[in-house]
Order: sequence, then C-alpha cells, then structure tokens
Amino acid sequence: MSIQTEIRSAPHIKGPRSVEQIMANVVYSLLPICAFFVYQYGISAAASILVVTASCLLAERAFVRTGTQAGSLSDFSATITGLLLALTLPPGFPLWMGAVAGVSAIALGKAIFGGIGFNVFNPALVGRAFVQAAFPAAIATYTPSFLPGRFTDFIPSSLAWPLMAPADTAAWLKAMHYDTLASASPLARWKFEGFVTPAWDLVTSLAGHMAVGPSPVLILFCGAYLAMRRFLDWRIPVAVLGSAGLSALVIYAIFGTKYPDPFFMLFSGGLVLGAVYMATDMATSPVTPRGMWLYGGLIGVLTVMIRYYSGLPEGVMYAILIANATTPLIERIAQPTPFGKGASIRARKSASYTLHPDYISREEASARTPKKRFLKNKPKKP
Repeated sequence: MSIQTEIRSAPHIKGPRSVEQIMANVVYSLLPICAFFVYQYGISAAASILVVTASCLLAERAFVRTGTQAGSLSDFSATITGLLLALTLPPGFPLWMGAVAGVSAIALGKAIFGGIGFNVFNPALVGRAFVQAAFPAAIATYTPSFLPGRFTDFIPSSLAWPLMAPADTAAWLKAMHYDTLASASPLARWKFEGFVTPAWDLVTSLAGHMAVGPSPVLILFCGAYLAMRRFLDWRIPVAVLGSAGLSALVIYAIFGTKYPDPFFMLFSGGLVLGAVYMATDMATSPVTPRGMWLYGGLIGVLTVMIRYYSGLPEGVMYAILIANATTPLIERIAQPTPFGKGASIRARKSASYTLHPDYISREEASARTPKKRFLKNKPKKP
C-alpha cells in the first residue's frame, strides 16, 4: 500500500474564513455606498460604476488566463477594485477614461506584481493616479449633486467618444442656471476661494448643489460592520482619522482662521473612504498592531500636509500610496519581540555584571598557591 504525502507551504493551520468570504462581505458593505452615490448623481454615476467595474473584471480575466497573475474572478478582489475606483472618480468622468482607469488599476496595481496578495500598492488608487496624470482636466471636473433630471439624462461629459475632448460641463451647468462654484468640491472651494462648507452638509452629503462624494456617515457605518465581523482591523482607520484630526487641530490652534477646523478636514474629500476601505487593504498594510498605528498615523499626517501646503486640494491618494511603499520598513521596525527572547536578553545582561561562581580574588589565589622553600645554604655553582 502506497502512502501519498502532500507538501504545502505555510501556513499549515488556516482559519475558517476564506479569501472569497472576506472579499464578498467587503462587496456587500460597499453596495449601500454605491447606491447612495447613484442617488446623488443619477445614471451617470451608475454607468461609471458599471463600466469601471466591468473593465476591472475583464482585465482580471485576461491576466489570469494568460498566467500573468494569480487569482480568479471568484475572489471578488477585482470587483472591490472597480467599486472603490468608481467612487473616487467624478460622476461625469468620461466612461472610456473610466475603462482606462480600470484596466490600469489591474495591470499596474496587481498583475505586474503577480496578482492578489502580492501587490505593493492599492490597485484602485494606482488606477486613479494613472488617470489623474493622463487626464488631469477631466478628473478635476465635478458636477453638483441632486441635479434635476439626473435619473433620465447623462452628464454630457460622460458620453464623450474615446480620444475626443469631453463636452464643456461648465457651459452645460450655466445653461441649467448653475454657477461654476456649485461644481467645485468643498476642498477646492476652500483651497482656491477660502470658503468652508458647513459641517452638516459635509457629514450627510444631503445638501444639493454641491460636488460632494459618498456620505462619510454611511461609510463609517459600513466600515463598522466590517470591523465587528473582523474583516478589517479598526486600528488603521482610527489611526488615520485620529492623526489627521490631531494635526489639523494643532495647525488650527496655531494659525487660527487661516486654516479650516479639524472637523472640515476629516469629513471633506475622500479621507473617510480612504481610511476605511483603502488604507486597510490587507496586502498593502502592516500586520502588527504597532505597525498599524504607525502606518495609519503616517497617512493622516501626510494627508493634512498635502492638503495644506501643496498645490493639490486633495492628498489622500498620495498619502496612502506613500504609506504603502513604507509598509515593509514599518513592519521591520514594529516587529514584536518573540516570546522568551526578552527574558534571555535580560538574563545575559545581568550575568555580565555577576561574578562567576568559580571566581576567586587575587589574594585568595596567592594564598592557595604553595610557597617555594628556599635553602639557606645554597650550593655554589661550580
């Protein structure tokens, strides 16, 4: 009788939850956020979510079939990438540019590193960084939320032909009797005009005629669901939001009204979405508790510094990508002490200052040494 031995690499003891189960729950938590985003911006936002997610799935399928990367469509990782990427893009972003963003997110963010679990950077943010560099004017064009007719008419820029300039969104808004200020994001309005959006409008995202993203309150509720199910570690979002709020509070206390209050800094832009869903990516974030605090703190501080002192109104994307690059260093610094190693080090240090049991002083050594007897009348040498 032959016995077959199966040899596998570590880990040999696995938890009851599979990658597919974890990713599926993340998708479930993103569905209410996407639904609210569609409620805000209508069919243009729905088309953007569908096109970006479909492009991610098609790119994932192509790279898996060619053996370029590991994984499959059933692990839901490409779906998460598509949903998050679509939520970071303007609702009127041309659909063909959204497809380019989805393909670049999978190709440059995952496939080039070997697939799921091997990526160094968050794929959704890689895709957004690519299109922000390629199409800077289009990605900076926003439209107000809750426009009339948003469920029947597309935003004209959404339907632009590939490699063709999108429609003039400003002229379209002017024809609808909206000024250009309504199409600016709260961060852009503060950065370039000094206008601070009211707190309630930022938290709920229910105020019309504002270019706001998904509701931060809804994102926090969905993130709390994942944290209670232990599908994400709460330390990272708490560290991101806490360090960003503390940094903004210190600057606000020193310079006063020159900078906005910490509440505005926390709930404007994509900080909450990035803290809950992008900074917590398991493949690109540290695994030790101490490393998570350092990693999240770095993201929060960098976000505030970029928003305040750079020419860009938003800095969450760059802060997370920079922190992703420092994850190996953070894990090296934050490695916990192995069990028993600290006691052995302390024992060796204490032993270096303790006399050995066989040690004797010089006086004792000389007393124990037999003395030589000298003759009084030594014979003379011939």
